[in-house]
Amino acid sequence: MGAAPLHHLEWGEGDRLVILLHGMQGSAESWWRVGPVIADRGYRVVALDLPGHGESAPDRELTVERAAEAVAGTVASLDAGSPVIAIGHSLGGQLLAAAAGLMRPGRAVYVDSPFTARGGWDHDEVLADHEQSKLSRTYEYLRETRPFYSDLDCEVEARAALGFDPATWAAVASGPGGRWMPSPGSLVIRADPSSYVGDDLAAELRAAGVEVVDIPGAAHSIWYSDFDAFMAALEPVLSS
Repeated sequence: MGAAPLHHLEWGEGDRLVILLHGMQGSAESWWRVGPVIADRGYRVVALDLPGHGESAPDRELTVERAAEAVAGTVASLDAGSPVIAIGHSLGGQLLAAAAGLMRPGRAVYVDSPFTARGGWDHDEVLADHEQSKLSRTYEYLRETRPFYSDLDCEVEARAALGFDPATWAAVASGPGGRWMPSPGSLVIRADPSSYVGDDLAAELRAAGVEVVDIPGAAHSIWYSDFDAFMAALEPVLSS
């Protein structure tokens, strides 16, 4: 018997499925503003809680490949076929790249995502870092350090931190690394400058047939800092 499907939120209905994957210490609720807007375009939108996030179960033996299988298995359990669009932010984008061959989305969109994991980190050190980050990620901290967040954004992300399981992702960091690259025809939306998709990587992606759209001055969570620019970058994908 396979693992239980990941917890997820849904907006809209129909046979055109869009999958949303959040970043580290986020949750499905991180897409609270994006999901309904896409659903209004006639899509069924499903946002997943990644393993050890939100209401999805922890997995203290997790690897990137195992997380990708959990994502793909959950999508398969929806009985909606392959998603027409799959969007992953940061960690969620890395998992989307790892799961794309299993899910076969019509179009994959990566939002300021790292595509390489070094692996081999000291488990206890990473665990301590994650535990400290979880404790500090309060509403008050987010309100002070993320001036572009709305009050609801701060509430959502503080709540997501409470559901984050540090041991799950310490297991991933201390496990094997790897590189999972977008396929040609994918879209990468990156903050400019970006700590995750630098200029050299952006040039490599473009040379490989991946479209890269820059959002100057955006924060890592692009739709929180510049919602209109983020949705404008998505528009060609949603209209196709």
